Amino acid sequence: MAITRDYYEILGVSRDADGDTIKKSYRKLALKFHPDRNPGDKEAEERFKEAAEAYEVLRDGEKRRIYDLYGHDGLRGTGFTGFGGFEDIFSSFGDIFEDFFGFGNRRSRKARARRGNDLRYNLELTLEEAYKGKEEEIVFEKWESCTICEGTGVMPGSELKTCPVCQGKGEITRSQGFFQIRTTCSTCNGRGEIIVDPCRTCKGKGRVRVEKKVLVKIPPGVDTGIQLRIKGEGEAGESGGPPGDLFVIVYVKDHEFFVRDGDDLKCQVPISFLQAVLGTEISIPTLDNNKETSITIPGGAQPGEIIRLKGKGMTSLRRGRGVGDLFIQLIVSIPTKMSKRQRELLMEFRELEEKKIGEKNKNFWGKIKGI
Repeated sequence: MAITRDYYEILGVSRDADGDTIKKSYRKLALKFHPDRNPGDKEAEERFKEAAEAYEVLRDGEKRRIYDLYGHDGLRGTGFTGFGGFEDIFSSFGDIFEDFFGFGNRRSRKARARRGNDLRYNLELTLEEAYKGKEEEIVFEKWESCTICEGTGVMPGSELKTCPVCQGKGEITRSQGFFQIRTTCSTCNGRGEIIVDPCRTCKGKGRVRVEKKVLVKIPPGVDTGIQLRIKGEGEAGESGGPPGDLFVIVYVKDHEFFVRDGDDLKCQVPISFLQAVLGTEISIPTLDNNKETSITIPGGAQPGEIIRLKGKGMTSLRRGRGVGDLFIQLIVSIPTKMSKRQRELLMEFRELEEKKIGEKNKNFWGKIKGI
């Protein structure tokens, strides 16, 4: 479901609401539109889903920051796509329903599957690597499903036994007046079954800590803060739940020559005052395998003048934007020491310039007097 309504409006809270206020509002809406209380009501189902998505974003500090700055489009850039259905919602917020409402997802109370946690990996790149893109093998530790017991936590050849406390229901029911309060069974942690002979490898956890290597494809044009989502490479889920995702956060180091401005590149190039006056051709480095490119400095170039090379910037990640430009600012260097001959030539040049300026002034004032 593609939700476009404002998340704050959905939960009925202000944009500066704190976490407790947001949670209380979500609990109220989730209770009102819970599918078990509104069987067959499609509108209630949609309201239940959109409230869950709004809560998922606004309870998370980073997601909320991105949403406040860039809205729904910004979240899509991080790989956030909301929930696939009720199972995802109950898997993520099951504890809220149990603790406050007395019911969760009754259709999957026994050994409820839980999605694994997402992981974050910070990847530092040079500007050259960001310019060209690359494939990078990253190494990190994560929880993976135990291959010996296949994630069950039970030693092969052994079996699970029905929990004697909840009788396999995974929950304990208590009556309070007209209400029935259901809570997760603390003996089996909601599984409905207990492990008699735990797996020797994972100690009954069903997961083991492993070192993981993943090849990450980095597209040309990435910039600091870009998140690359690798689906299914997060922590293993519990009780058969799906794994989380891996988010690779890109950081691009500063460059000694180029400065990045969005998709454009900027640099400063020193030239002599004679090169500025007479014009010249110079070579400057590029980010393409340290190759150089030639640029023509026109005669009479002024200090601080900027030369633009179209299409020599960074590849844009935004669809239809193509490639940025390179802006070269000319820094004219004035000599501090000169030989006697150089000084004589410059004095001669000055005399010629003063004579030329004098003629111009004479003609100018002559015109003024003739008015």
